[in-house]
Amino acid sequence: MTDSALEIVLRRDRWVIGGAIGVIVALAWSYVLWLANDMNMGGMDMTGFRMIPAGIGIMLPANQPWRAIEFAYVLLMWTVMMIGMMAPSAAPMILMYARVGRQGKAQGKPFAATGWFAAGYLLAWSSFSLAATFLQWVIERAALLDFQMAVASNLLGAIVLIAAGVYQWTPLKDVCLAQCQSPLQFLMRHGGFQNRPRGCLLLGLRHGGYCVGCCWVLMALLFVGGVMNVLWIALLALLVLLEKLAPVGRWVARAAGIACVAAGAWLLVFLPQ
Repeated sequence: MTDSALEIVLRRDRWVIGGAIGVIVALAWSYVLWLANDMNMGGMDMTGFRMIPAGIGIMLPANQPWRAIEFAYVLLMWTVMMIGMMAPSAAPMILMYARVGRQGKAQGKPFAATGWFAAGYLLAWSSFSLAATFLQWVIERAALLDFQMAVASNLLGAIVLIAAGVYQWTPLKDVCLAQCQSPLQFLMRHGGFQNRPRGCLLLGLRHGGYCVGCCWVLMALLFVGGVMNVLWIALLALLVLLEKLAPVGRWVARAAGIACVAAGAWLLVFLPQ
């Protein structure tokens, strides 16, 4: 490719990378919708059984231990769901990284570098997905998870809601959210554009770590509303997007925290435990 042709492509980096992110998000949400449709058995009595989120109608007796294939399907579900929920809010950071790379393209290949950066970010959320899969296994073995993958105990649901609400007001939340809200400042604080794959990957992993620190407790709320409740997933994804991209994102987070505490208190007071 000639220098002039390369320059034309680099000037279109926002369209190229933005389009790639859009395709990835669309595929992830399509998969989630497919799984959710599979989990909804049209009013079928699921007493004594649990669904495996595979998209092909696999059921197992509820008291049967997990198999390796079930663990793999649940891990895949969490990983794809995190990509669909978190990639839109990460788009400004990824686009900023590509822009900085374009401006300093003599030091490396900005598109390839951006790919490694995004891979590092997704690796952080894949690690979270592994932890969420283990947590789901623990809750399910304790008979506290219903067939819709929501906690069956109002007491546990209230505890999760109140804990999530309190976390929204903590200094750790503030620190992590600040890193997510200012892409350029994050890059400048951590060495700027990296022209080697390892450096790009580690920088993306660092940013993903801050993102996990910012949003992990919101993802725990999936167990309250139902892991495969598409409306609940969409609302949480919208909340994450507003927290990170809205000018009043910090106040959005705090308002959500108040709402979570209020909802948890309501569960404790008005519903049977």
